[in-house]
Amino acid sequence: MLLAIDCGNTNTVFAVFDGEVQRGKWRISTQAQRTSDEYAVWLTQLMSLKGLKVADIRSAIVTTVVPGTRRNLTNLLESHFGVTPHVVRDANVDLGIKVMIERPEQAGADRLVAAVGAHLRYAGDLIVIDFGTATTFDVIDSDGHFRGGVIAPGINLSVEALYTAGALLPRVNIERPQKVIGGATVPAMQSGIFWGYVSMIEGMVPRIVKEYGKPMKVIATGGLASLFADVTDIIDATEPDLTLIGLREVARRNGIACRLVSPCH
Repeated sequence: MLLAIDCGNTNTVFAVFDGEVQRGKWRISTQAQRTSDEYAVWLTQLMSLKGLKVADIRSAIVTTVVPGTRRNLTNLLESHFGVTPHVVRDANVDLGIKVMIERPEQAGADRLVAAVGAHLRYAGDLIVIDFGTATTFDVIDSDGHFRGGVIAPGINLSVEALYTAGALLPRVNIERPQKVIGGATVPAMQSGIFWGYVSMIEGMVPRIVKEYGKPMKVIATGGLASLFADVTDIIDATEPDLTLIGLREVARRNGIACRLVSPCH
């Protein structure tokens, strides 16, 4: 089986795949100082609840945008699972796509893996909106190549910035308010956050499509994708596990995806 790890700025997601079947998925907050032993105790206990054993894991693939986590994740896999991980953006891992931007080395590994997942699931030219620590709009052409995109502050970052900078403003939950015009401070803030981001989506996507010059399908991913997908016609589909789908496909392309019942090919 394959253990796929997607380490983002806010959360780290672990998933076990048996071929194309996801056998389990677990999420933990990203902390660069978290040790391999801490990961192991947490992960193996959760795996056991799904009937999975350490010995079931035959290979691993990792993407991380937090450099400080790489050593401990590698130690976790080598010391506790007995596998050497393949890390996205290392020279020995071929994504199977071209990164067609001015500075290819600056493209985030998570964005590239999501591009692989999006092209695998959807045909044609795509915009992938990822509602993560940052809100990103990434352009993937009909051949699956990464053509660049837009990076904006994430929703949670905006909430924290508003709370931190405004002496009299409370911290609020991200939710859809009943009205656009808030009758008090909290609903007014919630409206600005929620409908402000909807307006950004509805304004940014047409600009991207116009500049690109072709019709494009819009795919939303990330933890808050479903919250926004229901209130705008701009978003065509929601794929919360797009990065994990991409990691599984990258593993397959590099011959490192394993099934318990058969060796890697």
